[in-house]
Amino acid sequence: MNMLATASKEEVPIVGSAQYQRSVERLGRTVALMTIDGSAICISGRLLKTGTVRDEPYECPKAPEKLVEKLRQEENKPDLFTFMQPIGDQPARHPFYYESESLAVLRITTFKDWWKNKIRTHTRNHIRKAQKKGVELRQVPFNEDLVRGVKAIYDECPLRQGKPFWHYRKDYETVRAGLATFLDRSDFIGAFWEGELIGFIKITSENGVAGLMHIISMIAHRDKAPTDALIMKAVELCAEKKISYLHYGLWSSGGFGKFKENHSFERHDVPRYFVPLTAKGQLMLKLGLHRKIVDRLPPSWRQRLVSARNSWNTFRYKQSGNDG
Repeated sequence: MNMLATASKEEVPIVGSAQYQRSVERLGRTVALMTIDGSAICISGRLLKTGTVRDEPYECPKAPEKLVEKLRQEENKPDLFTFMQPIGDQPARHPFYYESESLAVLRITTFKDWWKNKIRTHTRNHIRKAQKKGVELRQVPFNEDLVRGVKAIYDECPLRQGKPFWHYRKDYETVRAGLATFLDRSDFIGAFWEGELIGFIKITSENGVAGLMHIISMIAHRDKAPTDALIMKAVELCAEKKISYLHYGLWSSGGFGKFKENHSFERHDVPRYFVPLTAKGQLMLKLGLHRKIVDRLPPSWRQRLVSARNSWNTFRYKQSGNDG
């Protein structure tokens, strides 16, 4: 999921040609936010301050060379700026150091091809189970009913995929603001059971590429396979709109990665650029310290760490008296 950073109420100073906010909330973390040349850049990190495009891959810099030059002139610039090239736009074409970033991407030709040839039998059976159990799928408008329904889903459980869920018990206006991004190029699909919203998808698209910006279902209705059914409806909508690529976050292993693979998402590498803006950034990039330590571990080690983290979080929440 990709969420708009929520700004604090402090005054926004103008620094050079940029607006700079020292403290905003971003996916449960506090980061700085710089808005420059139409691009919103989140800056995080203590030892190495790294700037990333806030809304990628839904927005990627259209003129990165120009943006980099402007960033170099800013007083509050990060040590390192990183951005990715849009999905479907390969190979690398910018004069900066880059590494491959692996995303989960589904190439779409027709819905019939996906249904008959790409997904596996047990995935089709899950979707049929949703239909048999009475799950209704339909496109829904962005309105107060949708926001209230989504908030109810968010507030069901404080843990998702073994991690504290950053949308849990957010106030109504914050939930609404998060859903309201990119409305001019977004579609909402709801999964309903007996009139209740039990899952939804927000699909954001541009230039033949779409992404699952939000996708979540109620844990209490997991037996009805609403998430599988929602993905089916998303593929159907993308095929109707002649969208060639549908992306679903980073490529990964483990249970979540297997779920994506079962729906025919594949590993799709795009260039991620790393541009040093300070001497410290140059040194850290040269030493290979621009990536998190966990990202440098073998996949099997990372999966063990994820499993250990999930077990610990589940134990911690149960000990606190919360069954989430």
